[in-house]
Amino acid sequence: MSENGNSRLKITAAVAGFVAIGAVATGIVTRANSERNLAAWTAEQAVPSVSVIHPTLAATSDALRLPANLQALNSAPIYARTTGYVRRWLVDLGDPVRRGQVLAILDAPDVEQQLAAARADLQTARANQQLAQTTATRWSAMLAKDAVSKQEADEKQGDLAAKSALTNAARANVARLQALTGFTRLVAPFDGVVTSRSTQIGALVVAGNASSTPLFTVADVSRIRAYVKVPQAYSQQIHPGMEVDLSLPEFPDRSFKATLTRTADAIDPASGTVLVEVQAPNGDRALKPGSYAQASFPLKGGGNAVTLPPSALIIGSKGTQVAVLGSDGKAQLRTVTLGRDEGKVVEVIAGLSPNDRVIDNPPDSLQTGDPVKVLANAHR
Repeated sequence: MSENGNSRLKITAAVAGFVAIGAVATGIVTRANSERNLAAWTAEQAVPSVSVIHPTLAATSDALRLPANLQALNSAPIYARTTGYVRRWLVDLGDPVRRGQVLAILDAPDVEQQLAAARADLQTARANQQLAQTTATRWSAMLAKDAVSKQEADEKQGDLAAKSALTNAARANVARLQALTGFTRLVAPFDGVVTSRSTQIGALVVAGNASSTPLFTVADVSRIRAYVKVPQAYSQQIHPGMEVDLSLPEFPDRSFKATLTRTADAIDPASGTVLVEVQAPNGDRALKPGSYAQASFPLKGGGNAVTLPPSALIIGSKGTQVAVLGSDGKAQLRTVTLGRDEGKVVEVIAGLSPNDRVIDNPPDSLQTGDPVKVLANAHR
């Protein structure tokens, strides 16, 4: 091969080498750029996208309205104290009853047979006691004449004491069974109205069954009570004797006057509220046990209270918190104090201002210092 041919081969080999090196370098650079782009995309996707809302200044009001559930002043489930069969029931659902009025009558043949046997045992015990009494008296007389020994006389006195104890036990058993037969008549414990009846004629009722359904329920509805949970921020303004207004959905144009009768004087750490009881007269029976009502207390709320939708709240081991968006674009978890719950919104009486930017529906994993990305057109 000529010298020119060798030179051309060398040049061709050199060019091929440079091309290969360039291709490798290009691949390395492209891969590095792809990895950087992937890392940047992954980091961007790790930042949660959130919606931001502004708290709304709460409207001023001269009344604190809270939910309440009405209850009867007294309510008693009536169970059978003795096992038997229902012979008759004398009252039905909604009937007014007086204290001591018979509600139902049971047949208890087993108890009646036991009572008859107990009375026979009592007669036997009394006969044995009388015989022991006569014997003891006779031996005491003979002891006075030294006709018998003192040991024998003491034995007769001991036999009399034992027979007297048996008589007392038999008498107590008769009294117990008589009381059980008395329980075959179920009576009302107080004046009220029958709110439930679950018995039928001929039905077997078993005494002492914890899972059994009460035969009747009697409720005293002459007065109605309601338990209300008042937020801690208002607890210093409540006191017994305070007048409270009750409103019900079925009476949109009527308000029922009630009186705050007692307060627990203790804050429930789980809810941050104090439990109070109000009572209202119910002469016309318009108020029904179990009804939902709104209790209006003449209390004034704080001037800096704001409202938020419940979706913005974070309930956890640290209490109630909200996630606030800082100026650096990072989240800050802030503990707040709640006021009244108005359903669609919740009043926040401490911890927020109308100028704060609150994250709505914050992720469960969100922590203080986490960066977030605000969605476009997500401000409300």
